Amino acid sequence: MEKPKILETSMELAKQWENSGVLGDDLLLLDHMNEVPFPREPRRMNFILMALCTGGQVRYTMDTQEQVVNPGDLLIVGERHVIDNYEASPDLKGLCFIVSVKFFHEIIKNVSNVSALFLFARKFPVLHLKDRDQNVFKEYYSMIRSKIKGEETPFRTDLIRTLMLAMFYDLSNVIYHFQQLTDTNKTRADVIFTSFIKLVEDNCRHERRVSWYASQLDITPKYLSECIKRASRRTPNEWIDNYVTMELRVMLKNTTKSIRDIAEEMNFANQSFLGKYFKEHTGMSPSEYRRS
Repeated sequence: MEKPKILETSMELAKQWENSGVLGDDLLLLDHMNEVPFPREPRRMNFILMALCTGGQVRYTMDTQEQVVNPGDLLIVGERHVIDNYEASPDLKGLCFIVSVKFFHEIIKNVSNVSALFLFARKFPVLHLKDRDQNVFKEYYSMIRSKIKGEETPFRTDLIRTLMLAMFYDLSNVIYHFQQLTDTNKTRADVIFTSFIKLVEDNCRHERRVSWYASQLDITPKYLSECIKRASRRTPNEWIDNYVTMELRVMLKNTTKSIRDIAEEMNFANQSFLGKYFKEHTGMSPSEYRRS
């Protein structure tokens, strides 16, 4: 039997679904999850999905591992994960955020404790919330939905970004307490992965060599690569490139620094090297991105 092809899904495709609010190409809200035409074939996610199940049940596989979501469960699916074998009960109810990768990284810029939320979700993609935490999620959803549906103002996007960050902080508190109960089950790869991500967050502006990060952790580059792949299904280079590209995006959009100055600050040999690197990872030049 021929193995099914893994198709890509995107924010542009998701925006065609029946939704309850859209913020440009950055954020999509869904009130009625039972009406979403989820695909029957494997799909690789090119956005971040967070949803609270409030009724019914959902079953799916994420990277071939079966997940079951019941009322009160929070599910988080990060970018590049493959979702397949989706089945939902007819009475499924839930509240769902779909966030573009770009918007997510803009929100969590320089907040390592919040980014840890999505590192954690790689190991625990479904987490049951206590009643009070479910209510907190619902309150944030209601506030953000009202801002998206309300009058368009000069600071609307900034306000929504701030509300999303506050929600991530609250969810991170929930995860922190859960982690205290599960830390004893951490593997060596998990520990190295967490330390590696912290190093990348702190040093990606001037260091992109895997060998440097391995030396900081006092392990070999080969062992580092094995641990990172085991813990996250991505290579160290992919993580480093992800953080470097995020830094470049933020600097291009949120500062008036010249591309030459950004290249120097980010430790590129020159502006041309930065341009080639950025286009390879985003599909557009730094100038094109700044204008978009």
